[in-house]
Amino acid sequence: MNSIKDSRKNSSIRFETILDTDNVELFNRDTLYQRSYSLMNLIETKRSEFYHNRKRFTIIFISMIAIFTILSLMFLISALRNANDNFDLQQSDQYQIHNLDLQLFNEALHFQETCKQVHPNDRIDCNPDEPISQEICYKRGCCWNPIQTFALPPLNVPYCYFNPDQNGYKIVMNSSTQSHIQIRLRRVKPSGFPNDIENVKIDIFELNDNTVRIKITDLEKIRYEVPVPELNIPLDSLQSNRLYTIDLNGNVLSVRRVASSKAIFETNLAQLIFANQFLQLNTKLPSDFIYGLGEHRDTFRKATNWKRYTMLNRDQIPLPNYPLYGSHPFYLTVEEDHPRKFASGVFLFNSNPMDIITQPQPSITFRTIGGILDFFLFFGPDPEQVVQQYQKLIGLPQMPPFWSLGFHLSRYGYKNMTNLNDTFVRNRDEKIPIDVQWTDIDIMDSNNDFTVDSKNFKELPDWIRNVLHANGIRYIPMFDCGISAGEKEHSYPPYYRGLEMNVFVKNHTGDLFVGKVWNTKSTVWPDFFHPNASEYWAEQFKTYHKILPFDGAWIDMNEPSNFFDGQIDGCPNNELENPPYVPGRTEQSLTLRRKTLCMSALHYHNISHYNYHNIYGLQEAVITNRALQHTLPGKRPFIISRSTAPGHGNWASHWSGDIISDWPSMQWSIATLLNFNMFGIPMVGADICGFNGNTTEELCARWHQLGAFYTFARNHNTDDGIDQDPAALGPRVVNAARNALLMRYAHLSYLYTQFYFVHRYGGTVIKPLFFIFPFDRKCYEIETQFMWGEHLMIAPVLSPNKTEISIYFPKGEWFFAGDFRQISSHGGFISIPAHFTYPNVFYRAGSIIPIQKPGQTTDETRKENLTLIVTLEDEENSFASGRLYWDSGDDIESIRKEQYNLYYFEIKNVSENLRIYLQRLLNIFLFFLSLSLSLSYKQKSMIIRSVMLGYPSDLCFDEILILGFRKEPKSIKIDDKVIKFFYNQTERRLSISNLQLRIFTENRSMIFHQINWIF
Repeated sequence: MNSIKDSRKNSSIRFETILDTDNVELFNRDTLYQRSYSLMNLIETKRSEFYHNRKRFTIIFISMIAIFTILSLMFLISALRNANDNFDLQQSDQYQIHNLDLQLFNEALHFQETCKQVHPNDRIDCNPDEPISQEICYKRGCCWNPIQTFALPPLNVPYCYFNPDQNGYKIVMNSSTQSHIQIRLRRVKPSGFPNDIENVKIDIFELNDNTVRIKITDLEKIRYEVPVPELNIPLDSLQSNRLYTIDLNGNVLSVRRVASSKAIFETNLAQLIFANQFLQLNTKLPSDFIYGLGEHRDTFRKATNWKRYTMLNRDQIPLPNYPLYGSHPFYLTVEEDHPRKFASGVFLFNSNPMDIITQPQPSITFRTIGGILDFFLFFGPDPEQVVQQYQKLIGLPQMPPFWSLGFHLSRYGYKNMTNLNDTFVRNRDEKIPIDVQWTDIDIMDSNNDFTVDSKNFKELPDWIRNVLHANGIRYIPMFDCGISAGEKEHSYPPYYRGLEMNVFVKNHTGDLFVGKVWNTKSTVWPDFFHPNASEYWAEQFKTYHKILPFDGAWIDMNEPSNFFDGQIDGCPNNELENPPYVPGRTEQSLTLRRKTLCMSALHYHNISHYNYHNIYGLQEAVITNRALQHTLPGKRPFIISRSTAPGHGNWASHWSGDIISDWPSMQWSIATLLNFNMFGIPMVGADICGFNGNTTEELCARWHQLGAFYTFARNHNTDDGIDQDPAALGPRVVNAARNALLMRYAHLSYLYTQFYFVHRYGGTVIKPLFFIFPFDRKCYEIETQFMWGEHLMIAPVLSPNKTEISIYFPKGEWFFAGDFRQISSHGGFISIPAHFTYPNVFYRAGSIIPIQKPGQTTDETRKENLTLIVTLEDEENSFASGRLYWDSGDDIESIRKEQYNLYYFEIKNVSENLRIYLQRLLNIFLFFLSLSLSLSYKQKSMIIRSVMLGYPSDLCFDEILILGFRKEPKSIKIDDKVIKFFYNQTERRLSISNLQLRIFTENRSMIFHQINWIF
């Protein structure tokens, strides 16, 4: 308390009388954090004394009881005050504002009654900047009522909050047409932030039946708006079945779902803050089931307890409560309490650094420090449709090359060619499937892009051609975005060519912006927004490819990362470097330029890095995609990037960065998969076995069982860690990795098909369980399992020393992919052995899944004929379906030119159709005859049909394996020809082999096969 007393002595404002509970006059949030940490440290100290000094047990126990009693009393007192049962706010305010000027005094008394009506959970922060004080609060016309809280940072209930009747902005105009509403606001009271926007316009566009746009801008001046991605604004004509209504009731703007009357977006426009460098808007949430808001190390379902999510791309080891590599201000909510489980989504199209705070009301507050507020609302109504609507707006995910679905082997720390080759060979010898070999900056000369170390990696180009490419294996190197600026004159072409083309980022004076990353002396950064950047980057790629025959690109350090906080010689002291509010600030010394460029650095057309920072990595991905198309014409570009932003999946994919090698990080990676699939970046994964620190044998074995079902499956680790490729860690890791990867390779045609449909229509490849089972409430809580498409469920082992794990099975029949055993569930947890032999992967009943015999590469696997796995609830009444997409695997024009094949599979009952037909054919007097016929002739039919045949192939559907078949059929026909089959009564399994059904016909006539079985 000494620091608080000292600050009170130095304050220019004094209170003659103040209540002890309100003894905070002028402070910042660091004080709150320090108090919380001090309390935690005290408790830990007491615990340590208890364990190490038994003689003091009684004293400590009594002390802890006393502390608990005091805390309980304080909490009770706080609750009573907040409920206003025994606390007279007017009287306390008269004490507190005794020395404030008379006008503030009168205003404070005027709105005291309405202040008391605001529950702490409903508060909207009126003083989110620093410092926080009662006088500042009252000057803003807001309520002041400190509340005792012992929550951990960054949780903080606002002391200064908006009065419900407060008018910062006043509505001065409101007009509407059929699909466009216009609202004009005029500021009537200062927000307290510099440079309030006096006149604000709000345009509300009904884009189609399921999407609404709310755009809030300066009426008089043009402000910065995000240039990329170029949005695909829906142009659908409005129908009469709109899913929403828009209302303006007083100052409250609400957009509600018609079917449930729930507000998907509801905000008080009078409480809007719209200043030049601070914009804040709060909106209610339809429920506290909220997902999205990336990229952070956090649970999939977001907490609504004053949790802060900062959008500020940063080179940061994934730790809780820190902003990471990407910014995605999109969230999805589910009206879990409604019988229909409606889903909706909200996207803020703004690239400036921002904080997003989830609140207990439930509500959500957006705070950004530039640009405009441009919201898009999506009404689904189911979760997958919400995601599709969002992705269609920002750009649909790219179609990956088939080979990229294989296993990728990498590490930072290959010492030389011998080390690289030995690692590759030992894994090939252990029959680990490998499709791509990667290298980090080790192979570069002095860590410079577009170079090869001629001493340690001289043989690398020939090794790629003669060892990798000769065996159908691809190679991908790293491309850091920083270009060395410290080489001898004209000795490094990428730098001097960049100078000639004027493509590097400038500082605030117009000179080159110079910092440093891995290069020996200094670094400059390409301005990927410059019109010459595309030509420059493509030129470097094409030149480099002549030296090093790579097949894709790994772009890293593109937040952008910098070893300095800004320029080598510092950043200017201006409003861009020191805005009135700093998102993500946890300490006074934290600045926006921490480990990146100065915010005042300039891009093309003198646009500041302040505006472009969060989309720098996205724009590099766009330019890199174009460079690969020039370098490898006709091939699909494959790019993995660390930094991401909305629209990134249209150009590149993502890995989750420098993840720690431990069990909690492995579990967190599942939330990353689910989030980025929603964000439109379905090709995503973490470094298998972790990046930072040393893995263990058990952890690495389990991580391979999980990582084999990442969409992007790569083993990679740091240069100061142990070797962690599968073959380096012994038989248990080898067997676990090999078996999991072989299972992955067997299902690649199914996975590839999921990517096709997401590429064409949007959606998710990896799904949370509630996307498939929205009416099973337990599925909303499951974050340790996930789905591949609608048919495969993956349930990894996520903690050590497990011989069995408890897996949640939604109601229905499930089949273990390892040995096809059947599991029946009424919707609950079932204990399953946690073997290292096979990963826990399960087929859902009602599925038809194409698989192939797995090879050592994807090229080998693609040559194998197809088997269809059919899973049934029962053989008489269940329905099953599936799909298969097939093309060349890497032609960028396959879909546009319709050079692909697409097949649909389904099983349906024929007996019911036959009964109806016979009843219509016979008259009512023969009804019993028709019934008899229908009962004596029960038939089920499986259809294989093509809907597109554009890619010649020699493959066949060679086998059908039907699981869950409880009774042996009398006969089976394919296209009216009786065929042999094998039935296993014990395992309830029916197999039909040697079918030789071609997937392509030379005359390109559509394929239709019908398989009937009769009981």
